[in-house]
Amino acid sequence: MDYINKEENQNEKETESPLRLVFGDATLGVCGNAGNFHYIFSYVTGGLESLAVNGLEWLYRTPRPTFWRAVTDNDRGSGFHLKSGMWLAADMFIQCTGITVAVDGKEIQLPCAPENNRYTGEERTERIKITFTYETITVPAAKATVAYEVEGDGSIHMTAGYCGVEGLSELPVFGLRFIMPTCAERFVYKGLSGETYPDRKAGGIPGIYEVEGLPVTPYLVPQDCGVHMDTEWVEVYRGSSLDNRKKGAAEPSKLRFDLGSLAFSCLPYTALELENASHQEELPLPRRTVLCIYGAVRGVGGIDSWGTDVESAYHIDGGKDMGFEFWIRV
Repeated sequence: MDYINKEENQNEKETESPLRLVFGDATLGVCGNAGNFHYIFSYVTGGLESLAVNGLEWLYRTPRPTFWRAVTDNDRGSGFHLKSGMWLAADMFIQCTGITVAVDGKEIQLPCAPENNRYTGEERTERIKITFTYETITVPAAKATVAYEVEGDGSIHMTAGYCGVEGLSELPVFGLRFIMPTCAERFVYKGLSGETYPDRKAGGIPGIYEVEGLPVTPYLVPQDCGVHMDTEWVEVYRGSSLDNRKKGAAEPSKLRFDLGSLAFSCLPYTALELENASHQEELPLPRRTVLCIYGAVRGVGGIDSWGTDVESAYHIDGGKDMGFEFWIRV
């Protein structure tokens, strides 16, 4: 009889919904039945605060919309940074103005305190979607949204949107920035060879490429670099951790991003860190991995560096809506 009961309990466990939800006062936790992934969404920071897979934390900061790239020589020559400098401030400071939560496709009341007290901590679901709405500090202000839809196997379907406002200047980029706790050993991607931009990709050869470390193009003056257009997927490999319980570097683990045909960059610096350095030796010691996934990238020009603007087909209009989507695979 004991054996039968154990078997029944096992069968019941196997049929449980794959995601367990933990509703905290200011956070929402999501984990899998097997315990191989644990995610924490924060109502305070306005996004995904922790993405832990097989015991390795992949986030150092909450992912946020990114609107700025470090100024290039051609940007300076055409005065683009003077016309669109507001997007640097928007990239640094952005306010989360709204959060919605939907469980199995049905929106629920935001489960922060005291609403969360009605839950037990053992709630389960097939999928959950958390959407964050942001407002920029530009004048006029614009709205952006980032949605995370977590599937039973831990995959996250990401969607990002920007609502254009007439009167806003052109954007350098629109994307999402992920800052990881330590430097990646390497990244592998399927897309075009080399450094490519919307107006500088004709020479890129499609293929699968492995890049050791996090190389920064050694321009005399540090500037935006390392963008890869038309990328199908990218895998980031990290072995080091900030967890003091784990001494030394472990066998690298990977996190995969299925992009469809988006652009990305994977560097040891944020755009602001590149912007602050006048020469290569002024860059700080590499400590993090900064992965930016872009739905839109302004061209870099190159006709000349003393006034000619980027061709019109490669501008990003601040008055138009845009959006993109991709998957995080664990």
